[in-house]
Amino acid sequence: MANLKDIKNRIQSVQSTKKITRAMKMVAAAKVKKAESTVKASRPFTREMVNMLEKMLSSVGGNYSSFTLKVEHAIENYPKLLERRDVKAVGLLLISSNKGLAGAYNANIVKRTLKTIRDYQAQGIGVKLFIIGQKGISALKKKAKELGVEIINTYLNIIDNPNATNSGIVIDDIATLYVKGEIDKIELITTRFKNMMSYFVENWTILPLQDINADNKFDGVVESLMEFEPDRHHILQQIIPMYLTNIVYQALLEAQASELASRMTAMSAATSNAEKMLNTLSIEYNKSRQWAITQEIVEVVSGANAQIG
Repeated sequence: MANLKDIKNRIQSVQSTKKITRAMKMVAAAKVKKAESTVKASRPFTREMVNMLEKMLSSVGGNYSSFTLKVEHAIENYPKLLERRDVKAVGLLLISSNKGLAGAYNANIVKRTLKTIRDYQAQGIGVKLFIIGQKGISALKKKAKELGVEIINTYLNIIDNPNATNSGIVIDDIATLYVKGEIDKIELITTRFKNMMSYFVENWTILPLQDINADNKFDGVVESLMEFEPDRHHILQQIIPMYLTNIVYQALLEAQASELASRMTAMSAATSNAEKMLNTLSIEYNKSRQWAITQEIVEVVSGANAQIG
């Protein structure tokens, strides 16, 4: 039989673990409610932003490069951002978390990233990485070197505090390489929050804008209904950076909600497993204790019988 002291130590260890996992579950549950509300509230704005951009680009009719604009940041150079060219290099923006203990959340993101890298490399297309979150950095640092992929930039504090300012910093860094022609496509790998129990890992193409005019529902209508002040090109110079920033911001919100939901589920399962283990250890402890008591009684009786005999 197992030593009583060892079993008791294991019980205390599992009890301590259970307290931690239960506390983490409660914290994640409290945060995920707020994150869920935020991400659902932001989706209508994102959809309307996409619809508005579609209408504006349909109205302009694809004539972007003939207009000269003053540009301070790469993200404002919208004619370059809308250029379509042969894809020789892709910029992948990966969104992971800074903390672990979130089930398979980060593993799923890393797995999708590696698959995407290999798929592009099989087509002879180079890949450059931009990584948000410590877990993604740790998991891909060695793998990227093995695959011959360059990590251009990393961001640690953004996922814990999603906002438009941080999103703008990220997209401007990536847009700079796009405008310079060092990358020909920008793809984002994130998770889309569904509910408290599930999320989906997705690839979002950010640039170039895919088939924005493929189905021109507004042809002949938008031009007569939309008026631009001071002119359409200056408006696009403001709208496209806003659109790109909002896409990254929406992705960060989706990722944060997914991470918290995954952590809550993982900690709930860990707490449940700890309870099952405690039950098993308690039974084992009681059996060992009963065996020890029985053994002591047998020894006492045997000693008494020996003295009488």
